[in-house]
Amino acid sequence: MKLDHMLILLSDLANHIGFYDALLPMMGFEKQRDHVFANDDGVHLDFRAAEDPDHEYRRFSPGLNHLGFTAPNLDVLEKLRAEMSRKGFMVPDIQQFEDGHAIFFKDPEGMRIEVGYYA
Repeated sequence: MKLDHMLILLSDLANHIGFYDALLPMMGFEKQRDHVFANDDGVHLDFRAAEDPDHEYRRFSPGLNHLGFTAPNLDVLEKLRAEMSRKGFMVPDIQQFEDGHAIFFKDPEGMRIEVGYYA
C-alpha cells in the first residue's frame, strides 16, 4: 500500500492557501481542483476550512507534526528558498546537518513544512 492523500484543515482557507499555491508547484505538485494538489507519485494534499478555527496548531500535541519533502539536490533547495522569499513569505535559512540540508518553513497556521536534501 502507499499513501494516497492528506487532508489539511486551515483556520482561514481563503487567506492561507496562497502559501501552498506558491510552494507546492515548485515541489512537483499540480493543482487538480480547488485546494487539491497531487504529485506524480499519486499523493494528494487536500486543503479545507477547519470547522473550529480557534483551535490552533500545537507542535507536539497529538496529530500531524509536520509535512516532510525531499529535494533532489541542494541547488533545488536554494532555488525554492529564494522563490518563496521573492513571493513575500518568511523563509528561514537553510540548516546544515551531517547528512544534508533542510529548510523548516512555517505555513500561516504555524504548521511546519520540512524540505530537505539528504545525501
